[in-house]
Amino acid sequence: MTPALLVLEDGRVFRGTAYGATGETFGEMVFNTGMTGYQETLTDPSYARQIVAMTSPHIGNTGVNTEDPESARIQVAGYVVREPARVASNWRATGSLGSALREQGIVGIAIPGTRALTRHLRDKGAMRAAIFSGPDAVAPGEDALVERVRQSPSMEGADLARDVSAAEPYVVAAQGGKRYTVAAVDLGIKAMTPYRMSERGCEVHVLPAGSTAEDILALNPDGVFFSNGPGDPAAAGYAVDALRGVLDAGKPFFGICFGNQIFGRALGLGTYKLRFGHRGINQPVQDKATGKVDVSAHNHGFAVDAPTDGPFDTPYGRAEVSHVNLNDGCVEGLRLLDRPAFSVQYHPEAAAGPHDASGLFDRFCEIMEASK
Repeated sequence: MTPALLVLEDGRVFRGTAYGATGETFGEMVFNTGMTGYQETLTDPSYARQIVAMTSPHIGNTGVNTEDPESARIQVAGYVVREPARVASNWRATGSLGSALREQGIVGIAIPGTRALTRHLRDKGAMRAAIFSGPDAVAPGEDALVERVRQSPSMEGADLARDVSAAEPYVVAAQGGKRYTVAAVDLGIKAMTPYRMSERGCEVHVLPAGSTAEDILALNPDGVFFSNGPGDPAAAGYAVDALRGVLDAGKPFFGICFGNQIFGRALGLGTYKLRFGHRGINQPVQDKATGKVDVSAHNHGFAVDAPTDGPFDTPYGRAEVSHVNLNDGCVEGLRLLDRPAFSVQYHPEAAAGPHDASGLFDRFCEIMEASK
């Protein structure tokens, strides 16, 4: 049992044992409330430079497989669990979670106090942290380790989308015959997202995060999609500029998560860092127009600052907040009233998560059809 330490920037230290690779890793300490879907969480590019604690006590029971990853590798900076499974038992499993973490160099820790950690983060907010295991957990002492954490980069001001985006464009073919051409800007896209669009007859051209409006419009797409992704939207001015060019061209637009924040900034709105963010697959979101509540999958630490009491003016006409979170009231969706453009802060691709919001992909197809 290799000793390990989880060190937070406010000086709180949790002792445990190494899980996965041994060594040291730094990142923003956050928690995920999902009871399932740990493989999708680990491989979600939106978790870049974050140490993720799972609130579900038993992790790794079903092992890992080759079908569920949302990207080509594990994306988290570190991993915190309570009781890692000793045996993987599932007919789809091709290996154990612990082995996958070791093979990809992901430093993790098993601690008995994940509930205490989560309560601490809900009280103090997400903060910088590090995991030290093996010799790194012994020297040079806890005070020195806390100081190293305080010297590590903050998530505020971090431009991470280009770090996790595809280096080159690629195409996901339409299933059952092509109906639409979609240009999808990869700000940290999950594999299931273009797949959901391909199920609806979309030929999806996935473009790198730094693509310009000219690059996007050169495809003559029926619609444009901006994906989820990591980091501070205020640091991604290149994506905001690209989206403004798309909106100027009048192309139908759909954005999710980070794409929602980029849409907000393109409309002239601000964004801000949430105290501890939303991460899990059980977030209640209400559609303001219908009153319908969807239980939805979330992974975001920033939100859009917009008035929720009615329409407001933007450079692209009137807009309104379309969805709100019922836990804390923050903005969960935006839409233009005079142009075919909308976005949501959550993940309708449902990997892993509930399927309540999957109809948003149908809505995107509807506005592309109407704009033809």
